[in-house]
Amino acid sequence: MSNNPLLEKSALPNQAPPFDRIKTEHYLPGLKAGIEEARTNIEKIKKNKAEPDFENTLVALETASETIDQVTAAFYNQLSATGGDELHALAAEIGPLGAKFSNDVILDAKLFKRVDEVYEKRESLNLTPEQKTLLEETWKGFVRGGAKLSKKKKERLREISERLSTLTPAFMQNTVKATEAFELLIDDEKDLSGLPDSAIESAAHAAEEKGCAGKWLFTLDYPSFGPFLQYADNRELREKIWRANASKAWKDQYDNSAIILEIVRLKRERAKLLGYKTHAHYVLEERMAKSPDEVLAFLKKLKKVYKPAAKKDLAKLKKYAAKEHGLAELMPWDVGYYSEKLRKKLFDFTSEDFRPYYSLEKVLTGCFDHFSKLFGIKFVKTEGKYPLWHKDVQVFDVVNSADGAFVGTFFADFHPRTGKNQGAWMTTYRNQGLWRGKVERPVVAIVCNFTKPTKDKPSLLTHGEVTTLYHEMGHAIHGLLSNVTYRALAGTNVRWDFVELPSQLQENWCYEKSVLDTFATHYQTGEKIPAKLVEKLNKAQNYMVGWGGLRQMSLAQLDMAWHTKNPEKITDVAEFEDAAIKDCALFPRLAGPISTSFGHIFAGGYSAGYYSYKWAEVL
Repeated sequence: MSNNPLLEKSALPNQAPPFDRIKTEHYLPGLKAGIEEARTNIEKIKKNKAEPDFENTLVALETASETIDQVTAAFYNQLSATGGDELHALAAEIGPLGAKFSNDVILDAKLFKRVDEVYEKRESLNLTPEQKTLLEETWKGFVRGGAKLSKKKKERLREISERLSTLTPAFMQNTVKATEAFELLIDDEKDLSGLPDSAIESAAHAAEEKGCAGKWLFTLDYPSFGPFLQYADNRELREKIWRANASKAWKDQYDNSAIILEIVRLKRERAKLLGYKTHAHYVLEERMAKSPDEVLAFLKKLKKVYKPAAKKDLAKLKKYAAKEHGLAELMPWDVGYYSEKLRKKLFDFTSEDFRPYYSLEKVLTGCFDHFSKLFGIKFVKTEGKYPLWHKDVQVFDVVNSADGAFVGTFFADFHPRTGKNQGAWMTTYRNQGLWRGKVERPVVAIVCNFTKPTKDKPSLLTHGEVTTLYHEMGHAIHGLLSNVTYRALAGTNVRWDFVELPSQLQENWCYEKSVLDTFATHYQTGEKIPAKLVEKLNKAQNYMVGWGGLRQMSLAQLDMAWHTKNPEKITDVAEFEDAAIKDCALFPRLAGPISTSFGHIFAGGYSAGYYSYKWAEVL
C-alpha cells in the first residue's frame, strides 16, 4: 500500500506516531510488509558467513523487526484506547500473523544455532553488563519459546500460540461490549436520593449525550457506577447495578466462559510441551518469586493478616448498618454504601469532600512538579505539535530541567468513552533504545478512565483517582527515564513482580500535605485543601483495609488457581472460581464470577502474576 504512514519514518518530533494519518486499513498491509522486511533481515543474519558474534547476530536480531514493532505498538495500543468493531475484527487477523512470525523466528533452528554459539562463548566476549543481559535474555527467549523442541512439538506450539493470539483480544472485546451493553436510565429524580451533585451532573451529561436530555444515565464505567454504589439511597437500584457489574461477560451474548477454558487449557498444554508442570511454573521461572509454591506461601501469609481484619471490617459494618439504619442483612451492594456512611461517622469526611480540591488539570500540574523535583525533569505541554488519537488526549515533551535535553514524548488519555477498555494503564508506542540505527528517546502514554468534565465543572477527581494518576505516572517515569542501548531491556521490561514497585511507591505521596498543597486547591475559590481534611484522610488510611486487602489477595489466589490446576477437569467457570476462593469469600457468590471480566490475567500480562501487586507493596 502506497503512502502507508506505518511504513515510513515518522517526520514528527521523536518520530511519534502520525495518528492523523494512520487509518484502520493501514494496519494489516503494514504488518505484512513489516514481516517481509524482517524475514529479509533475518535471512541475512542466517546467511552471514562470519563467525556469529554479538553485533552480527544479537544486535542484528534486536533491530530486524522495527517496522513490525511500529505497526503492532500502534495497533494494540489503539485497540485498547479506542476499540471499535473494525479494530477488534482486525485483531483476529493481526494476532495470528504476528504469532506466526514470532514462532518462525524462535523456532528457526539455523537462527538459534547462531544465538546459541554466541551464548556458549559469552564469558570470553568481554561484553558489557547490558550486552550480556541482552544475550542471556534473547537465548532464554528462544529456549522458553520452544527452540529445542522436536519438529512435531514445534508444530503444535505454533498452533497454540496462533490460537491464543485470537482468544485474548476476543476476551477483551467481549468485556468491553458487555460493559457498554448495560445502561441504567433514571427518569424519576427521587431515585437520585443520596447521590452527590458530581454524580448527578455526570449522569445528566451522559444522558444528554445519548439523546435523553432531562434524564440521568448510569453505566458500568467506574466513574459512573462507583459513586452510585457508594451513595445511592435506592437499595433496589444499587443491587441492579452491582449485579450487572458482577455478571459482566457471563451467561449473555458476550459470555467469556468458553474463551477462559480454552485459554487455560492451551497455556497448560504449551507449558507441558516446554517441559513445565503448569503455566504458572513456566511464568514464574522468570520472576523474583521462583515457583507457585513460593507465591502460594506468600499469599497464605497475607491471608492470615487480611482475613481476620476483613471479618472485623465487615462485622463493624453490619453492626453499624443494623443499629443506625435498621438493616436486617448486609449484602454486597450495601458494602460501599454503608462503609461510606460509617467513614463519615468515624472520621467526619466522605470521598466527595475531596473532589472540589482535585480538578484534573491542577492535579496533573502538581504531579508533574512532583516528578520534576524528584528527577529533575519538566513536562512541557504542546499544542498542535503532535497529532492525537482523540480530542481528549494531551501530549507533553519531557525535558531535562537543567539543560533542556529531550527525555521523551508523553501522551495522556484520561476519560472513558465508547470502545475504550476499562481501568488505567501505562504503555509505550516505542521503548527507549536503538531505533533505525540510533539510540532514541521513548514515546510513552498513560490511559485512564477518570471522571469526565461537565458543562459547568472541570473534571473533579476522587482521592482514589489521584492515587491512580500517581501510580500510572510512576510507570510512565520508569519508561521515560530509561537509559539503555537496547529496547528489549528498556523501561518497564524488568521482572514482572518488580514492575509495580515504582508505581505503588508513588501512591504514598498522595497522603502528604506538602505534596497535596502543590495542587489541591478549590476549583472555585482557590482555597488550599484544609489541613484538618488531610489529617482525617490519614487517620482513615487503614479504614476497611482488611476488606480491600482480602479482595486483592483473593484475586491473586484465583489467578494462581487458574494457572496451576488441571484445566481438563474444569467444566464450569463459576463453580471453579467458587472453590478456588472459598476460603477468602465473606459473602456467597450472588451474581456472575469475577473471572469472565478478569482482563488482567486473561487479556493482559498478569497470568500467574497478579500477586505482583501485593509483592511490590511488601518490597
